[in-house]
Amino acid sequence: MKFFKANEVAQAAVEIERKGQAFYRNVANAASAQAARDLFTFMAGEEAKHEAIFQALKNRLGEIEMPAYSNANEYQEYLEALIDSHALFSGGIAERLASEASDMVTAVNIALAFEKDTLLFFLEMKELVPDSEKPMVQKCIEEERSHMRMLHGLLKD
Repeated sequence: MKFFKANEVAQAAVEIERKGQAFYRNVANAASAQAARDLFTFMAGEEAKHEAIFQALKNRLGEIEMPAYSNANEYQEYLEALIDSHALFSGGIAERLASEASDMVTAVNIALAFEKDTLLFFLEMKELVPDSEKPMVQKCIEEERSHMRMLHGLLKD
């Protein structure tokens, strides 16, 4: 079984944000409504901002070991499953889904699923980083929640 270092979890967050950017850019380019294009372009920018935050976190963490409890086999397997099952980590799925999201409702529902997976990952990540880094992860968690509210608002309109 592979044991994660804290910077490896931060690298997974970087990858989530990169793939999110690609998804949102593709959906923005395909959107017919200006409001949708604007929101998806904004979301791509948010993902880029988070990517920079988590890249800096990764650099700060270096080779810090995970907390002792995180190395328990069950937790390690859970964390691996969480990363592997994130919608954005399935080979090329972001691009494929963006191209299939021909209507606004489909695109928003896909985006909501991505945001939900990301939120869950960040909630778990917060428990694994040093206390000094928790406020930064919490800020990203709050922004992900805000993204979900914005996307859900598109479905209501």
